Amino acid sequence: MTITPPVPVATPATPAAGTSTGTPCPNCGTPRTGNWRFCEDCGFDHTTGKVPVIDTAPPAPKAGQWTATVYADREYFHANAIDGVEFPPDSKDRTLVLPAPQARIGRKSTSKGTNPEIDLSEAPLDPGVSHSHALLTLSVDGVWLVSDLGSTNGTYINDEPKPLSAGQSRALVDGDRVHVGAWSTIALHAPA
Repeated sequence: MTITPPVPVATPATPAAGTSTGTPCPNCGTPRTGNWRFCEDCGFDHTTGKVPVIDTAPPAPKAGQWTATVYADREYFHANAIDGVEFPPDSKDRTLVLPAPQARIGRKSTSKGTNPEIDLSEAPLDPGVSHSHALLTLSVDGVWLVSDLGSTNGTYINDEPKPLSAGQSRALVDGDRVHVGAWSTIALHAPA
């Protein structure tokens, strides 16, 4: 009786992570890298066949989140009148969630590369606000701090007569108001 040795069966090589298999992503066409589960460009899940959904709506406040109300403050405007600047006749208050750990206050500018979280270039545009005016930072103890970033017209807290000096930080509490520019006030609200 003659025994023939078994014929070895070739197993396909598994590509190493980080190498392209050449198989394009069915969603965006980017070549799949290795056998990674998600497409590096669009996030397509090769296992489930689903594309991630990106929510572009502004986030609603969650329990434990601070919010800020931005409004044109007539009292602050009259106390610090700037020649040639008139108070906006129509302005609406807006409330937004303060994104931890930082929220920049200023005016958006493509040429200067500024895109602050609290953008005061929206109507009515406050001409007294610097592009990079101030910074709100959430400390490790859960306290929000405000710092002036060397703004032209200063950053004032509540009814204090002197502005913060450039780089100076101040702790804020629920109800504190941060005044910037000619009329803009940002009132902070602690979580309910």
